[in-house]
Amino acid sequence: MTAPGGKECVLGSLRNSLSGHVLPRLQFNSLASRLIAAAAVWTILGFVVGGLILSGVFRAAVQDEFDERLAADLGSMIAAAALTPSGQVTLQGRFNDPRFERIYSGSYWEIVPDISGRLDLGKARISRSLFDRTIEPSAMPAHRHKADAILYGNSIGPYGRAVRIAEQRVIFPGETIKEPPRAFVFVVAGDLGDLEGDITQFNRMMFEAFALLAAGLIGAVFIQVRVGLKPLRRLSVALARIRDGKARRLEGRFPAELMPLAEEMNGLIEHSAEVVGRARTHASNLAHALKTPLSVLTSEAAANPGQLADAMMRQVEVMRRHIDHHLMRARAAGAQAVLGVSTPVAPVLDDLSRVLRRIHGDHGIQIAVTCPADLGFRGERQDLEEMAGNLMDNACKWARSEVRVRAVMQGSGKLVIAIGDDGPGLTEEERMRVGERGERLDESVPGSGLGLAIVRDISRLYGGSVELATSTLGGLEARLNLPAMR
Repeated sequence: MTAPGGKECVLGSLRNSLSGHVLPRLQFNSLASRLIAAAAVWTILGFVVGGLILSGVFRAAVQDEFDERLAADLGSMIAAAALTPSGQVTLQGRFNDPRFERIYSGSYWEIVPDISGRLDLGKARISRSLFDRTIEPSAMPAHRHKADAILYGNSIGPYGRAVRIAEQRVIFPGETIKEPPRAFVFVVAGDLGDLEGDITQFNRMMFEAFALLAAGLIGAVFIQVRVGLKPLRRLSVALARIRDGKARRLEGRFPAELMPLAEEMNGLIEHSAEVVGRARTHASNLAHALKTPLSVLTSEAAANPGQLADAMMRQVEVMRRHIDHHLMRARAAGAQAVLGVSTPVAPVLDDLSRVLRRIHGDHGIQIAVTCPADLGFRGERQDLEEMAGNLMDNACKWARSEVRVRAVMQGSGKLVIAIGDDGPGLTEEERMRVGERGERLDESVPGSGLGLAIVRDISRLYGGSVELATSTLGGLEARLNLPAMR
């Protein structure tokens, strides 16, 4: 049976689990820490991926703008170029940009002669900003035969600084028909330091903004989790009140997600209280049932010593049946407190049929059992053996030659075990009288008359019932209704 301490242990474990994993502190394996950690990981990961994408997009946009500026300078430079009679290229006043006049300003240009696909840097004309240095064009010579095509690349400028260049091969026709055309490569370069500086500044600002935003989101998730799990704290407090004896059930309103849990807990608490009450009642009944047999034994022994042995045997049998009856009820009531217990029905019925064939073998009773292999009883095996065994044994006592046992699943979660015989059967009035208080209709058959009462008591503890009807064999049929495993 379930003692009050068992209920206190269950409630204490639930309360400790709720309070330890929700409040007052976060633990690694708590629900709150898992939610916050998952949100933090996905937030940081999302911002990192988003930051990389934004940084790449910004870099591409800035570089495109930088290339467009170089292309514009290159176009202006080519438009201002003119070929002198000596074969040199000069830039007329239309191309006059102060950026190219300040030494190492970061903006450079140069014009390199292209002789049969080979660049002559020694004869290159350079901007004042380059002073005494040159920039090696990065484009491959194989591509320079394509006139009017602007090529972009990276190279090394003054003092080893990285520069971005835009270059284009331009062909000038000769002064006369006999003179061959002359080709030059026009190069405009810009220091990448400004470009990288803009990108670095953007990345720094983006990192600071994302860091603040991520911290705010994680903080919001933290508050949301703490507030969202606060009802579990109230549930823990309510369980503590029950454990301390201040309340008898979970009180207050809970969110819709917790209401089924609260209702199930209240049902469990009420069931535990009912089981304890039944156990006390059964113990009282047992003590009361033992008084009469003990008194009879004492009186018989004192009044007639010669008959003491016979009287003692009869009363000891009565005492044993009463003890079995009440202890079985108490044990079944306690077994109900164990959740998740199931018993296959077919093996139990097969074992009982083999035992009863040996017991009633002298009468030639045939026992036929029909039961699906996957049918299960939601309860203890001993209780099923006690109920089915009493009914099958009673059928064998009254049967002429045959007993049929059939177990089926009916409805949602209902197990029905029908046990019929080909005996004389009972009238409707006799069915109502038999089994309620051990009343026996025929003393010629061995037994105490408590078997059916025990079956009814145990079945009621499981929420089931026992019904008596007429068997298809002509005798009595007992139908045992019990909860089934789904």
